[in-house]
Amino acid sequence: MSEPASRILYREALPRDAADQAEVFHHAVMKGAASHYSLAQREAWAAALPRDASAWSARQMLYTTLVATCDGRCVGFLELDIPAAHIETLYVWPSLARRGIGSTLLIHAERALLEQGASHVTIEASLLLGESLKKRGWTCHGEEWVERGGESLPRLRMSKKLGVVET
Repeated sequence: MSEPASRILYREALPRDAADQAEVFHHAVMKGAASHYSLAQREAWAAALPRDASAWSARQMLYTTLVATCDGRCVGFLELDIPAAHIETLYVWPSLARRGIGSTLLIHAERALLEQGASHVTIEASLLLGESLKKRGWTCHGEEWVERGGESLPRLRMSKKLGVVET
């Protein structure tokens, strides 16, 4: 008899997820963003946040952090600043990208914001993420450049009106 396929479960982050978050972030930047950013840009981006559980645990206190787990391990996460109606980060393990994990995290974040009375949500998205967000009804308000470790990285300022049915 074969084992059931691993399921992705979604929940709020726990302190034990922090080490996995560090790894998801590092690999998503270094491998997942390779088609849109140079190696120097990705190294500077990855170095901007420590590859250390304590740093990510501290971030869980700053942001509402939603995680996607598979077999008890965090494989994707989204950090949400509810008072600002802003998505701070969204990362998925590269080999699991394009399977709906990020989209489902976004749906949960949008629902949480709607429950708090927000009418819109904003994000500064990587070029890679921006492509997907445009397909999900997000509006691009232009490109901006952010400096990380001496490297300039382009990103997109985006927003979405909440409660709008996607086509």
